[in-house]
Amino acid sequence: MKKILDYFTAGEKLLWCISVLMILVPCFIFGGGSVLSLSASLLGVTSLIFAAKGNPAAQAMMIVFCILYGIISYSFSYYGEMLTYMAMTGPMAVISLISWLKNPFNGDHSTVRVNSLSRTEFLLIPIPAAAVTVIFYFILKYFHTANLLPSTISVTTSFIAVYLTFRRSPYFAAAYASNDIVLVILWSLASLKNIEYLSVVMCFLAFLFNDIYGFISWRKMEKKQKAEDSGMQIKYQTGH
Repeated sequence: MKKILDYFTAGEKLLWCISVLMILVPCFIFGGGSVLSLSASLLGVTSLIFAAKGNPAAQAMMIVFCILYGIISYSFSYYGEMLTYMAMTGPMAVISLISWLKNPFNGDHSTVRVNSLSRTEFLLIPIPAAAVTVIFYFILKYFHTANLLPSTISVTTSFIAVYLTFRRSPYFAAAYASNDIVLVILWSLASLKNIEYLSVVMCFLAFLFNDIYGFISWRKMEKKQKAEDSGMQIKYQTGH
């Protein structure tokens, strides 16, 4: 436990505590959401703190979160969210876990090596994203998914986010932040009918703050790793 506490900065611990409070307070005020939604929310924000450090443990936690979130989504007929997380985000989290474990930074398996994508790859991402969006739109429409439009947009942002996560790009956190905004809207609509879903709203609001921090953290990691790589290269070339 001491090693885990020492692993995070004071700011990261504060962010985690605030995130937990954002989830717990609505539960106490409104009599609490389900144990399932509360567990998923707490696991989710914890995974994001690890993700901000580039720690593969975040992806392991995300796999469990996807299962729990899929069950919660099914309970409100948000079939888009259920299918997205159970059939796309969850499996991609498994692939991302393998990718992150295979690409440690300088042998440190608790920190993934940040990857810089080419401009061409970034420009090509919208093509499969658009294809996935169209396919899921008709699937969700067939199942009479609640709030079809935001549910479909959520699929698009989720696809881009999971792809960038697998590719170890700092922009995965920015894509997830966009997805968080969509999900805050989506679950706010659900909470108007059932107040217990307010904890899920607060969950994704907390996710938004964590993903913004994650993007900032990964950009810093990227610069630090490039500086260390340059230093090692100079050291190798000079023989010192």
